[in-house]
Amino acid sequence: MAFCRSSSSLFLAQQYIVRSISMSAQMRAQEALEKIKEKNPYYDKYADKISKLQQSSPQEFLEKVDKVVNPIKSGKSQARSYSELLNPKASIAPLPANDQIPYKKLSDVMKTELIEDKNADEISKIWLEYHKTKDVLAATLTLEHYDALMETAKKHPIFLLPLPRSEGFEFIMLQFASNAVHFTPLLAYQVHNENAPECLTLSHYSECREKGIILMRGEYDSKVLNGQEAQCLANQLQMFYCKTDKGKQRLLETFTNKPREFKHKDLIKEVENIQLK
Repeated sequence: MAFCRSSSSLFLAQQYIVRSISMSAQMRAQEALEKIKEKNPYYDKYADKISKLQQSSPQEFLEKVDKVVNPIKSGKSQARSYSELLNPKASIAPLPANDQIPYKKLSDVMKTELIEDKNADEISKIWLEYHKTKDVLAATLTLEHYDALMETAKKHPIFLLPLPRSEGFEFIMLQFASNAVHFTPLLAYQVHNENAPECLTLSHYSECREKGIILMRGEYDSKVLNGQEAQCLANQLQMFYCKTDKGKQRLLETFTNKPREFKHKDLIKEVENIQLK
């Protein structure tokens, strides 16, 4: 899925590597280094390695910088901080309009005849049991819960969530499109924009709406997230988009309408408060 670039709040996720055919390898590498210093909160941790690599081999710098920041690719990671999130998607396609993104169908993930004659409670049990042995997230939502989620999404289709890591927080960008919510690491989006790989997709199926239940399925990239981290993001989404808490609503409003006033530390503080409750 390609992230749309229509929101004014996307200045927070602007591409910091400007590629130009006319640029020399040294110029491109130097610009990448300067932008990383400016925009990437993880730069200090890897400053020496990145600087040495940029100076010793500028031509390979852009393709190797992710290996410096990301020890997971070598199979020797001590903390789940990145994985292969700096690799772009294999193919580059034009950005589709938001209304052109295909609707995810329930029939694509299960045999719908299994639940045709079932009530909400029975459907919930079947849905959760069906995913019990699969490496995905699965849940059910009430209509009230789902409608609140989508109503907030209309006002705030794009947002950031801070994911707790071993040495702080990593910011994950989310966007609503069709009946799904797509998540990608902010660092990956800064590098690759619409070609950044997703780390989590939450799909909401409304085929059983008349029975009072919405089915949710979350698929995540195990190279970037584990199940607990994916669940953490799903929980944060619910807390920000389905509740009426004034603090969270204020952060959403600021991010969408006054992005230059948005402070990442306020977002982290709000999430830390959630964890303490």
